[in-house]
Parts: sequence; C-alpha cells; structure tokens
Amino acid sequence: MGERAHTPGRGRPILFSAPMVRALLAGTKTQTRRVFVPPAPYAPTDDISVGVAVGSIAPKIKVGDRLWVREAWRTTGCDGRSDYLPPRDLQPHPAWYEANGTAPAGELVGKLRPSMFMPRWASRLTLTVTDARVQRLQDISEEDAEAEGYPSKEQRATSGVAEIRDAYPIAWYSWLWEQINGVGSWEANPWVAAYSFTVERRNIDAPATAAKTGGE
Repeated sequence: MGERAHTPGRGRPILFSAPMVRALLAGTKTQTRRVFVPPAPYAPTDDISVGVAVGSIAPKIKVGDRLWVREAWRTTGCDGRSDYLPPRDLQPHPAWYEANGTAPAGELVGKLRPSMFMPRWASRLTLTVTDARVQRLQDISEEDAEAEGYPSKEQRATSGVAEIRDAYPIAWYSWLWEQINGVGSWEANPWVAAYSFTVERRNIDAPATAAKTGGE
C-alpha cells in the first residue's frame, strides 16, 4: 500500500522564546528552523543534499499545516490559588504573556509557567506553514537569517550584546542558535527542517477574522 496522503490536522504546538514571540508580533520573524533527524536509512552525518535523496526526505510538518504558539505565560485575575493547579486543571482564562514584559500595576498575575506547559486555549498566535524544506543549518542565506527575526537597526544600536549590535544576519543567527541549543551546536551543522509561515494574532480555535501580523 502507498503512503497515506497528508492532510492538515487540528494543528501542532510549537515553542518560542519571549524574544522570538516579540519578533512574531512585530512581523519580523517568518521562518524557524528545528533540528531534523533523517529517517532510516540515512544518518544525521550523511550527505543527502544531492540527487533525488533530499526530495524523498521531508519534514513532518507540511505546507498548509497550522501551528499554535506556546510561550511563557501567567494566569491573570487570580488570588494565587490557581498557582497550585497544573495547566490541565485550569479553566480557560485570560493570560499574561512573558513576552509582553512586566504586568501593569494592579494586575493580578500568577506564577510564571514555562512555554512547554501552555495549554492550547491560552495560545494567542497561530502560524500557517507556507514552505517546508530540509537543509543543513549552515546553508541558511542572509535573507533567510533575517527572516528568523533579525533585530531592527534601532534594536541593534541600543543592544548591549555585541553579537546583536555588530553582527550581520547569519552571524547573529549562529549566536542565537547556540544560545538555544548550546555551545558547539552551530559548528555541528545538523540537518534542520526550515519552515516559512504567516502569523495570525488569534487562537488556533478562534474564528479566522483577525488580521495577520504586519497588516490591519
């Protein structure tokens, strides 16, 4: 029997750090890369970038799939009792997102909860995949590195981090990659799944009436 046709499902969760969430909101991040382990008979060290091999190896996430963003968050309007509840036991309720910075004075917020434990109902951003490909990490272009959320000229000028202030897109991205994946992870040059996407400021289960980021 042949492979089953891929159909976009109910969506998959995807984690982003607070700086990358801010880039999503600003409309400057339209790509992401995740480590990809080639299926058998290929190994992570194999050269599968030539011939028909790369065409037969595709990431699990496909064009048209929707992803709901998980980010660090807090419950709001609570008296502290909800801090003792695991996310699965919380009722849907407005959340405060760590990417937004400090909560306003007088706003009751709960403890900081890691992005990996964000429930689907608390997500505020939905991505729709427009391109999915497999490549070596270091094959990223300057244009693609910029689409990974490269800071604006103003952000770079005021940054106290040399890797942000002085670097071109690929150099900046190599620094960012190692911040997330550890020292030596850029030099290892793993296979990655590179995804391009559009961003919508709405929960994945909300009606599709909200405008995409970058437009009104």
